[in-house]
Amino acid sequence: MKTIKYPQTSQWPSLCTRPTFDISELESTVKDILDDVRERGNAALLEMGKKFDGVELDALEVNLKEHSFEIDEKLAEAIKIAKKNIETFHLAQKENVLKVETMKGVSCWRKSVAIQNVGLYIPGGSAPLFSTLLMLAIPAKIAGCKNIVVCTPPSSGFGANTPPLEKGAEGDFNRKPSKPVEYLNSVIGWTCQLLGIEKIYLTGGAQAVAAMTFGTASIPKVDKVFGPGNQYVTAAKQLAQNYGVAIDMPAGPSEVLVIADDSAYPEFVAADLLSQAEHGPDSQVILVSDSEKLISEVDAEVQKQVDALPRKGIALKALKNSQSILVKDLNEAVAFSNYYAPEHLIIATENAEELGEQVTIAGSVFLGNWSCESAGDYASGTNHTLPTNGYARNYSGVSLDSFIKKITFQKLTEEGIQNLGPAIEKMAEAEQLQAHKNAVSLRLKEIEKRP
Repeated sequence: MKTIKYPQTSQWPSLCTRPTFDISELESTVKDILDDVRERGNAALLEMGKKFDGVELDALEVNLKEHSFEIDEKLAEAIKIAKKNIETFHLAQKENVLKVETMKGVSCWRKSVAIQNVGLYIPGGSAPLFSTLLMLAIPAKIAGCKNIVVCTPPSSGFGANTPPLEKGAEGDFNRKPSKPVEYLNSVIGWTCQLLGIEKIYLTGGAQAVAAMTFGTASIPKVDKVFGPGNQYVTAAKQLAQNYGVAIDMPAGPSEVLVIADDSAYPEFVAADLLSQAEHGPDSQVILVSDSEKLISEVDAEVQKQVDALPRKGIALKALKNSQSILVKDLNEAVAFSNYYAPEHLIIATENAEELGEQVTIAGSVFLGNWSCESAGDYASGTNHTLPTNGYARNYSGVSLDSFIKKITFQKLTEEGIQNLGPAIEKMAEAEQLQAHKNAVSLRLKEIEKRP
């Protein structure tokens, strides 16, 4: 990580630039994928699974009622703890219907109704994120979503039910197409069953978003797509909105910004930075501090800890996109953070809660030396599906509200229309909308005719 000392505010825009592909080329590639899936459905998905994931399947769907999955007992207990905490936090977000009488005879209220068909994208590949399944399926279940469609890439990594296919000398796969359950990550399968998910579809990347956007012979069309992913997934979600499908947010490569002073533990800060750097080569981590000594100590710890990581190569690539920034004081550190708009913000300072009050833009905030970002990623209860790439300026993280619609109701009595009607008539007349005025006038005349 390079260190930038006392940058001027005019330098902040360049310091806040995220690592990205060429957007025009990316969108063109992703649009081609969406068009192909829209036209050819399952056939396109199976071809892309072979091309992008190196897995040749005979189908996409796994009926989880027909299979069982074994995982480590301690991991199972850990997942159950996380499930309980996530449920507790999201259940508390339920709102009671509140009726308001805005004037005599005029009552208004708002009702929460679940989005009926939702699609959950669970990132896979080298690290299938069963934690994301918890973060998305739990609030979807609490909200009461009728149809929950889950897509994840076929896996040959941790917990998979069979080893990866090997290629022959000509590059052909050595055996016939496999059953999809053989490439379903065991932990994801087990977690689905724990959550009451009955089916899962093995397709990943932009093509999974396309499948949920348009629907295929196997995969149902949804009304809203959820889940983080790489830049291809993010681009696909944004394009999906052109076809009448909503999305949770643009959630791309992971990022963290850490504000730290001399009271911070350098080894903790280094570990927090690396916890995001190991997500992917396009992740970004930022350290902002008023202590040059701390920055130096953290840098040394990063070099020490990264060597011991199984995903060292990925982390090192991410660190090339990352930097440490020395500022004059912690107030400037928070100001820079608000400008950067981080997905995750860790405040490891002596007055963390006080500084936290100044935070106006962030996906999720972690206060104090003991509040590691990993807690939010897994089990504290808050949701880890968060806006990245500066979208924390105008998006919130996933919550129970993400899975519901708010429908407003109103009821006017005879007294209500008499009290409110003249104002409506006057406003409609001013806007030259005679039919609007008539809808009120006819009712008032009907009341006036009565003895």
